[in-house]
Amino acid sequence: MNETQLAALDSLAKRKRQSRAALIRAAIDDYLDRHRREQVEDGFGLWGKGAVDGLAFQEKARSEW
Repeated sequence: MNETQLAALDSLAKRKRQSRAALIRAAIDDYLDRHRREQVEDGFGLWGKGAVDGLAFQEKARSEW
């Protein structure tokens, strides 16, 4: 972090009455949570583009056995 970021973080820590480390941990938790949600949301709709009927897909997959 540069000096400007540290000063802003220290100012926020003082206003919130929290330690710098607590603010950094909260920021990391928030960042990870947002990216975790993005990964989950990226999975929705993957089958929508193919427009394959679920039963037809199942029968095709089983016929390969």
